[in-house]
Amino acid sequence: MLLDTASLYFRAYFGVPDSVRAPDGTPVNAVRGLLDFITRLVQDHRPDDLVACMDADWRPHWRVELIPSYKAHRVATETAQGLPDEEETPDTLAPQVPVIEEVLDALGIARVGVAHYEADDVIGTLTRRATGPVDIVTGDRDLYQLVDDARGVRVLYPLKGVGSLQLTDETWLRERYGVDGPGYADLALLRGDPSDGLPGVPGIGEKTAAKLLDSYGDLAGIMAAVDDPSSRLTPSQRKRLDEARDYVAVAPKVVRVAGDVPLPAFDPALPAEPRDPMALDALVQRWGLGGAVRRLLSTLHT
Repeated sequence: MLLDTASLYFRAYFGVPDSVRAPDGTPVNAVRGLLDFITRLVQDHRPDDLVACMDADWRPHWRVELIPSYKAHRVATETAQGLPDEEETPDTLAPQVPVIEEVLDALGIARVGVAHYEADDVIGTLTRRATGPVDIVTGDRDLYQLVDDARGVRVLYPLKGVGSLQLTDETWLRERYGVDGPGYADLALLRGDPSDGLPGVPGIGEKTAAKLLDSYGDLAGIMAAVDDPSSRLTPSQRKRLDEARDYVAVAPKVVRVAGDVPLPAFDPALPAEPRDPMALDALVQRWGLGGAVRRLLSTLHT
């Protein structure tokens, strides 16, 4: 089980009242919410391994070089080249992220982030390396591109908390979007995604993109059709795709998750006991996490 950790703690932050606070009055709603999410996921799905995948760089420079608008609307502060820009984050959420990291580390839950890569890329690499089924837990539809029934790769998309999860497999993708996993990346690339600052191809919406992919197989097939006078593209489609060649040439590297991230060594096995009981106890006392940590430890023991 691979967690898109930031996606989940953002959901926890907005789903758990900020009246949930530490003894000193500091909000810890995202921390407690995420711990309860993990407890419920382990209870319901019993994964052998679980990895909290992190955004070491939420807006990698190599993606921005290709498409400058990539996530530009979410930048709070630009930093020196080579360092991650600061993302717009609610004032009471940002201080909770280091607490989440410390608690996961003390518990012994694997936490993996790699400089210059997003959590999506870590998830993509771990999925590619997996020798058995993979459940990806994320509120980010971009990861639908990894769905692969033959390999047992599916996305668990939270609809409400993590108690109600949309199980996304190839059947669901085809019914909803008319594409398979890899096809979803091409679909997203063509239609664009305002939440990620991806412009898409003007005039090519989701339904048109799905029809083009159904007719021509993939992005390469569609662009080959642009150059084929006998293809059945409409004049407007041919014109729009032709004018978007520069975007189409670079967008795949931006939209598709990396599968070759240089990962550090780590143990993905779910811990039966905390890795650092003393550190965990100190964090529980300081941040008032007793109930959430007890529930998680009890689940890990069973």
